[in-house]
Amino acid sequence: PFLNVGERCNISGSIRFKKLMMAGDYATAMDIAKKQVEDGAHVLDINVDDGMLDGLKAMEKFVKIAVTEPEVSKVPFMLDASKFEIVMAGLKWCQGKCIVNSISLKVGEELFKEQATLLRKHGCAVVVMAFDEEGQAATEEEKVRICKRSYDILVNEVYFPPEDIIFDPNVLTIGTGMEEHANYGVDFINATKTIKEICPYVKISGGISNLSFGFRGVMKIRESIHSVFLQHAILEAGMDVGIVNAHEMIAYSELEDDMKVLCENLVFNKTEEATDDMLERTGYERACIDAKKKGLPMPRKPRGKMPNLPRLEFDYDKVPPKPATEPPLPPSEVARNHVPNTYLNSNLTHEKIAAIRAKASNLTKPNLDYAQSNDTYPESFPHFVRGRDSLREHITSLFTSRIAIYDGAMGTMIQNYAKRNRLEEEEYRGERFANWKCNMKGNNDQLSITQPHIISGIYKEYLEVGGSDMIGTNTFSSTTIAMADYEMEDYAYELNYEGARLAREACDEVTAKDPSKPRFVVGAIGPTNRTGSISPSVEDPAARNVTFDELVEAYFEQIVGLMDGGSDILMVETIFDTLNAKAALYAIGEYLEFTGLDIPVFVSGTLVDQSGRTLSGQTGEAFYASIRHAKPMCVGLNCALGAKHMTPFVEKLANCVECFLHVYSNAGLPNAMGGYDETPTDMAEQNKVFFENGWLNMVGGCCGSTPPHIKAIREMSESYKPRKLPDVGRPKMWLSGLEDLIVDDVHNHLGLPFLNVGERCNISGSIRFKKLMMAGDYATAMDIAKKQVEDGAHVLDINVDDGMLDGLKAMEKFVKIAVTEPEVSKVPFMLDASKFEIVMAGLKWCQGKCIVNSISLKVGEELFKEQATLLRKHGCAVVVMAFDEEGQAATEEEKVRICKRSYDILVNEVYFPPEDIIFDP
Repeated sequence: PFLNVGERCNISGSIRFKKLMMAGDYATAMDIAKKQVEDGAHVLDINVDDGMLDGLKAMEKFVKIAVTEPEVSKVPFMLDASKFEIVMAGLKWCQGKCIVNSISLKVGEELFKEQATLLRKHGCAVVVMAFDEEGQAATEEEKVRICKRSYDILVNEVYFPPEDIIFDPNVLTIGTGMEEHANYGVDFINATKTIKEICPYVKISGGISNLSFGFRGVMKIRESIHSVFLQHAILEAGMDVGIVNAHEMIAYSELEDDMKVLCENLVFNKTEEATDDMLERTGYERACIDAKKKGLPMPRKPRGKMPNLPRLEFDYDKVPPKPATEPPLPPSEVARNHVPNTYLNSNLTHEKIAAIRAKASNLTKPNLDYAQSNDTYPESFPHFVRGRDSLREHITSLFTSRIAIYDGAMGTMIQNYAKRNRLEEEEYRGERFANWKCNMKGNNDQLSITQPHIISGIYKEYLEVGGSDMIGTNTFSSTTIAMADYEMEDYAYELNYEGARLAREACDEVTAKDPSKPRFVVGAIGPTNRTGSISPSVEDPAARNVTFDELVEAYFEQIVGLMDGGSDILMVETIFDTLNAKAALYAIGEYLEFTGLDIPVFVSGTLVDQSGRTLSGQTGEAFYASIRHAKPMCVGLNCALGAKHMTPFVEKLANCVECFLHVYSNAGLPNAMGGYDETPTDMAEQNKVFFENGWLNMVGGCCGSTPPHIKAIREMSESYKPRKLPDVGRPKMWLSGLEDLIVDDVHNHLGLPFLNVGERCNISGSIRFKKLMMAGDYATAMDIAKKQVEDGAHVLDINVDDGMLDGLKAMEKFVKIAVTEPEVSKVPFMLDASKFEIVMAGLKWCQGKCIVNSISLKVGEELFKEQATLLRKHGCAVVVMAFDEEGQAATEEEKVRICKRSYDILVNEVYFPPEDIIFDP
């Protein structure tokens, strides 16, 4: 039910027609008109608008000739011009009742009524464009508003017959790549239905070719888009008229299935990739045209996006989510049972801890015990007594009852102190380091030893003025790695101990004044000044200036010092490389295993710019997926950005993290002098969006913030509720490269609920890859990896097993290079080897959460558990082969038996997350 208006006698719709009109060849132009009618045009559109043509004379002459041609003039005309006098000139030579295209309110209401009245007197129908004095209607709302206003004027004031009104609500171009254009198609369709409902008897028209203008040059693509658009606009919304090339129109039923899906997605803006997908298909269709012209073979057709098929569900998939009562718990019994920390560190005598204490640089024997008498304070929350109460339980109560307050910048406060007081090289050195061999100014952590009154004063200001519930220790750089800049590696334990001890004393002093608001020491663990994922050499992407094991060793010493100094919580913060953070979390895990303690762990990432990625390239979601195995109580973001610029990234984390969430942003972005301009009021206002949306459980400040900033933020937060922990549902395998990947939600390019693991970076799966690895050509091998990802691999399998190759070194080198290639490392890796030490070597260079392939019971139950435990600590998923001590499972019965036995050991004894187990039967 659609009126075809032929578009080829329109200078804008046909280059050939334009050339004929410019040449004055009206006879040949008339052949175009005849062809339009023959091809199915019910009405003939005539438009001779061109700056190089006398439009008025051309319209008159064309119409006067056309009315003498029976094969042309048997159909009505649509007289189409941008100037009203031109359509009037043509109108006066038409004996039949025609359509004038167009008038609109853009000329003002009075002239609009004059023109409409004149057309009514001439007895023609009229196209009314959705324009008014303010311009063209683009949105659904604007289209409806302007058309309704025009209708009321025409029908109620001009007495124009409503059945002779044709509204054109503006068909605008989609598929431009601009987000604001993506809804133009669906807006037109929705507006059409509404206009027809509120403006009785009118018709709706549109210039259909406008819709697909971005795909000009490939008629099949354009007409396919038009077909889908018209199918819905006509049958579902009531569109009546369109200016079309009737000969080229394609029936909806004749569209290829995959083309139909592409067009539906584009017209209705169903997917973010709709335009890119259609551009890819356009490139293919254009290549087909070229191939036909040149007599070449047809190119390979893009697969296109297939409809996703449902995943087979089991009973455990149907269990409804339940409200969370606390963040996910670590696997240790003390954590699962909420056993309080004894705060009797002198009882912690593991050999690694004892060795660190034995070589400590402290001048006097440090106090290691911080337990309090059980009757120090009342027994119920919000009171807290060390040794009596579970800090895990206390934090859960605190973070679910109000937004907790962290402190602000230590460096800013030290700088502010230096503006008012002398703080030069001499003060940094103090008496103890007066003759030190290198400059020490700038080593802020050292002030905990040489100028403890400065650090204690800053701690107390944040507690008393800012109202902080928790303060971070002055230990950001207190690792042997970072202290190498000042040749103070031997002082790492003491720096951490003193930084924590001073904070402990300040917290206890302030808590004693108001026991209903206990204060806690957060042992601050910084990122170090080296990175495990990024090469320091432009020439050698496999080069590194630190290893995973070196990071673990340095962090372990820092942790011992922090805990011996009285820390309550450990915070891995300002993470710009997740591999460094994983090393710190591994070290924390080792400390907790050696001591049998339950220490809450917080983790804070740093997204370096508006890309929303860490310095090592991960998105916020991928960063969380990479560290969630450590079961932190609280995760969040700090540094690099002000609160305003963090907002979209905080929202994404708030939508996915299973634990508590924090933010401590900078006081805006740095100014030209490296300072920060946001006042306390400004900073509080910028953080308000976090509170309004219920995204946070803890808030503080980073660079540029001071106690007054924290005070203002605290006061702002008091009117809002903390973030609710998300409901606990079915666990899912959540992997990551530079981007995250929830395996249970994946569908491949065929629409199957299936994870594609690319096999071509496996020596057993590709002869070419094998030759490249044997030749040491890692650059070309990386091209194979990129191609695997381009071709649809969700995960990249890496296997360098060969008797003629040093598998351990090859795995390390390949992974170290691969993680520096964004087009490769955006997907998770599967580290695949027959020798466990080879996969472990690769694992220590992966910042993301990967899959290890494989382990099995063929090594015996004890070694199987050892390997599985190590992989759990590193946070990876694992492929478990159906082998046991007796060999490979061949029958159905054997496959089931071995997999069930492996499952029970992994889940019940190793506490391996069941969602991270992949059986290969």
